[in-house]
Amino acid sequence: MIIELHMIQNFAPSNLNRDDTGAPKDCDFGGVRRARISSQCIKRAMRDKFKENSLLPINERLLSPEELAFRTKILVNEVVKYLAKQGKDAEQARTVFEAALKGAGLGVKGGKTEYLLYIGSTAVKNMSEVCLRHWDKLASLSQESEENKPKKKAKKEAKAAVPKEVREEILKILDGARAADLALFGRMLADLPEKNIHAASQVAHAISTHKISMEFDFYTAVDDLQLREEPGAGMMGTVEFNSACFYRYENVDTAQLMTNLGDDMDLAHRTVRAFLLASIAAIPTGKQNSFAAHNPPAFILAIVRAKGVPVSLANAFEKPVSTGRDNGLIEPSIEALDKYWTDHTTMYGKNGIKAVVASRMGDKPELKGLQLTPVSFDDLVDTVMGAVEFAGEAQS
Repeated sequence: MIIELHMIQNFAPSNLNRDDTGAPKDCDFGGVRRARISSQCIKRAMRDKFKENSLLPINERLLSPEELAFRTKILVNEVVKYLAKQGKDAEQARTVFEAALKGAGLGVKGGKTEYLLYIGSTAVKNMSEVCLRHWDKLASLSQESEENKPKKKAKKEAKAAVPKEVREEILKILDGARAADLALFGRMLADLPEKNIHAASQVAHAISTHKISMEFDFYTAVDDLQLREEPGAGMMGTVEFNSACFYRYENVDTAQLMTNLGDDMDLAHRTVRAFLLASIAAIPTGKQNSFAAHNPPAFILAIVRAKGVPVSLANAFEKPVSTGRDNGLIEPSIEALDKYWTDHTTMYGKNGIKAVVASRMGDKPELKGLQLTPVSFDDLVDTVMGAVEFAGEAQS
């Protein structure tokens, strides 16, 4: 099954996701410039929401800390801290753990892994325990310098020097079968392609439904201790920003999610519900102290497909919407999405669609194409969860 979310979200003046120059990210679509928020930025905001109690029902956690993941290059430092608390010498602990990582095929340089590792939250504890169990073997490995060796040869020799059982235990920890966000967003390990995790969800770059123009804010900062008679500001500069109404699109493949979670149906259910809640609550943090653009989606369309492929409705805005005399950008954006849904289903039909439900603020515009009555967000989530079936659930 595929669960899709299509959202219209209007942000007040803001700079939520910056490029390398500090300007809000943008792109060209339909021949005009659009505001853009990258998929990586949105997923990061979602991952942060997974960790917050405010996302979840009172006195209930959908996902425990042990069922989440983290991303880091300083795994070595965290394991060394853990081993030091167990009474091990910090320098020897570093040598031991780096040997274990290299034995598993992961490169370490300057005390850091060669790239960001996305791993389950229990990895630090579990990898530390592997080191403690095999301490003597790992500590006795030759520490011959690898600086002058070819990279491939150095990795191959480091891997061969580590006992097979250590390598297998480290690789098992890298499976991440209990990490919900890892199952959703996937992972690529260049040195260990067999440990790659195919993402169960897809998150599109959010794009504005309309043409945008960049604006500049000239600001000055006053030096509180500067004498009144001294002219000038203590600091001055400019910051770029815009205001845009975005179309956001995300989906989840429940079959892939089950595979990634080791067929844990209970965890899969909780992960999907958390995904729905986090998708709506996720707002990027870029320059929020300056703009405070905390604007939730004004329209949410959820579609559950029993079969078929996911469908983005972004082409509803290939022709940018424009403001009318009596409305802004939200209503014409909803109207464009509603019309495109009619055009799409007229051409391709509704075969395989199990449920369609929408939630919105206000009662305009009328949803003529979708032909449904919007419900509250809580009811939308309940409707989606009621329509979803996971592999093996129908037979149970």
